[in-house]
Amino acid sequence: MVLLGSLVNSVAIVVGGGVGLAFKKGVSERVGTAIMNALALCVLYIGISGTLKGENILITILSMVFGTLIGEGFELDKKINQLGDTIESKVSSPGEGVSVSEGFVTGSLLFCVGAMAIVGSLQSGLTGNHDTLFAKALIDGIAAIIMASSLGIGVLLSGVLVFIYEGGITLFANFLAPVLTTSVINEMTCVGSLLIIGLSLNMLKVTDLKIMNYAPAVFIPIILGLFM
Repeated sequence: MVLLGSLVNSVAIVVGGGVGLAFKKGVSERVGTAIMNALALCVLYIGISGTLKGENILITILSMVFGTLIGEGFELDKKINQLGDTIESKVSSPGEGVSVSEGFVTGSLLFCVGAMAIVGSLQSGLTGNHDTLFAKALIDGIAAIIMASSLGIGVLLSGVLVFIYEGGITLFANFLAPVLTTSVINEMTCVGSLLIIGLSLNMLKVTDLKIMNYAPAVFIPIILGLFM
C-alpha cells in the first residue's frame, strides 16, 4: 500500500491528539496557560533550528514576498479562520480560550515542515519503504499529545492535511523527485521555519500575524530552485 506511511502518520497525530484532549480536561486554566507558554518556547526553538538549514538568503526573501502576495490575494488566513469557526461552533465548548483554526494551523505547519515529511514521502512513493514516515509518526504522535492538551481539537484536524500533503508527494514521487533536491528541501525547511517562529510569537501573544497568508511561501523554493 503506497500510502501506508502517510496514513500511519496521520492516524498517529489523531490518536495522540485524542489523548491530549483527554489530558486537557483534567488541567486547570493556570496550568494550561503555563503549558501553552512552554510549548510556545519549544515551537520557537524548532523554528530557529530550522532556519539554519537555509543556504540562500535570496531564495528565502523572494519566497516570503511571493508567497505572501499569493496568500493575501486568496485571503487564506481569513478562510481558514472561517472554517475553524464553523467547526468550533459544532464541536467545541464555549470559553476554551484557543480557536480550532489556531490548533489546526500550528499543527499543520509543525507536522508538514521539515525534511522527514518530504524525504519520507518520496521514499514511500519511489521504493515502498515507509520507515522514515513510521519514525515520524512516532515523533508526531507524542508531539500531538502535548500540543492538543493546549491547542485543542484543531491539532487532530491537522492530521488530515498531513495525509493530503505527504500522500500527494508519495503519489507524485516520480515526478517530484528530480525537483525536490536536497538544496530545495533545505530552503523549504528554512522558509517554513520562519513561519513556525511567527506561530510561536503568536502563541506568546507577542504578535498577531496572519500565518496562513504566508504559508504559500513554503512551496516557492520549488519554483525558484529551477532558476537559481
